[in-house]
Amino acid sequence: MYQRPKIDPIRYNIDLMKKRNHDAVLRRTYEKVVILDDDPTGIQTIHDLYVYTSYDLDTLRLAFQDDHRTFFILTNSRSLFPAETAEIHREIAENLCKISKELKIPFQLISRTDSTLRQHYPLETQVLNASMDVPYDGEILIPALFGGNRFTVNDVHYVVDNDQWIPCNQTDYANDKTFGYKSADLKEWIEEKTHGEFKSSDVISISLEELRNGDIDGITDKLNQVNSFNKVIVNAVEQDDIMVFTIALYCSLDKGKRFLYRTSASFINSFIDCDQTPLLHKNQVVDPTNHNGGLIVIGSHVSKTTHQLERLKRDAKKITFIEFNQHLVLTDELDKETLRVTAVVDALLRSGTSVVVSTRRDRVDFSGNDPEKQLAMTRAIANALMSVVKDLTVLPRFLISKGGITSSDIGTKSLGVSRALVLGQILACVPVWKIENGKYIGLPYIIFPGNIGTDDALVDILNELTEETQ
Repeated sequence: MYQRPKIDPIRYNIDLMKKRNHDAVLRRTYEKVVILDDDPTGIQTIHDLYVYTSYDLDTLRLAFQDDHRTFFILTNSRSLFPAETAEIHREIAENLCKISKELKIPFQLISRTDSTLRQHYPLETQVLNASMDVPYDGEILIPALFGGNRFTVNDVHYVVDNDQWIPCNQTDYANDKTFGYKSADLKEWIEEKTHGEFKSSDVISISLEELRNGDIDGITDKLNQVNSFNKVIVNAVEQDDIMVFTIALYCSLDKGKRFLYRTSASFINSFIDCDQTPLLHKNQVVDPTNHNGGLIVIGSHVSKTTHQLERLKRDAKKITFIEFNQHLVLTDELDKETLRVTAVVDALLRSGTSVVVSTRRDRVDFSGNDPEKQLAMTRAIANALMSVVKDLTVLPRFLISKGGITSSDIGTKSLGVSRALVLGQILACVPVWKIENGKYIGLPYIIFPGNIGTDDALVDILNELTEETQ
């Protein structure tokens, strides 16, 4: 049994801290905050901001000139090979610097990534740092994601499930074929991932004790001493912990320090002061004049997703389930399977029936130990699922996509989205896009991370969107 670690009580007044350091924060608000998202789930805690799926100079110029201080760029880099993600991040960094100079608007850069530590790390942030006009003093890592029950205590990163605090290296996320790892201690994880370039003993840790004592001056002093792109990890179990750190961070920035941020979505809320809003309701999401069925596409294979699908099959009413046989990727029959599923889905949606398309729950894995070949197989399957949506001839009442890579491919390749407005969340950490261009303008697109939610989560969403479950 995994026990909850000891957590210090809060000993500060967050409102007084904000007031005390208001000027330091205010002096930074002229900057743009640019968030690179390695799959579409980084928006899972924010609302009323735009997501862009391209990063050419014209698009970035538009984003920099927008009234919003913050915008997201979807890179979908978790689905890419290392060389591809390196090239994308190099181009993005160079283009950001060009537009920043042209418009004389400085920017802060956040590299949003997975809260279970599955990522192209340290590759992406190394490339970003090397491609900037001025290198960063340090890199700040905050993987805590409170809506997803991901917490960091005593430098160990935990996934909490049914009140069990499980070190993340003892979850199935650590066994990912492409992005696996051995350590849950973030200091050791950094040394592991950087192959010893950054030693665990050199990593700077911001402890819960410092945060919960409200030690703004002490934390600021630590940050002011960071150089040579050294790493800083932040322990956190609730949003106020990150808010205290952010106040100290702004004080350090006010003194001229430069940091790159590798974090989950929870940090973004504190850094841009984005308040939490109520969960979205049906009348804020779906068009009542659309009587077609809704579509749910499930590509993720983590155990949480499988449990959610099983519960949906048990409890759903008047919903048709179609299994997509992704194992045909090992033969020449995958295209035929895609055509079969597309035709059936199209007819059902037109009849007003909601449809769940899910891959077989037994994974198809490359027999060898080559992460790139495994990733290539994963991409082929994602492309097939993407084609099911792309070739539809009917507008679904809503579209739910389960899994980060699946969600990104459907958004960009199937629906042709280049810009979308984030409406908010329909469940904790489950965001909704309002599509503003592409194939289906106005379609509510619900992006459901594979590793988020209770077993009832899919049922809960359908209960909100339809009257077809009980």
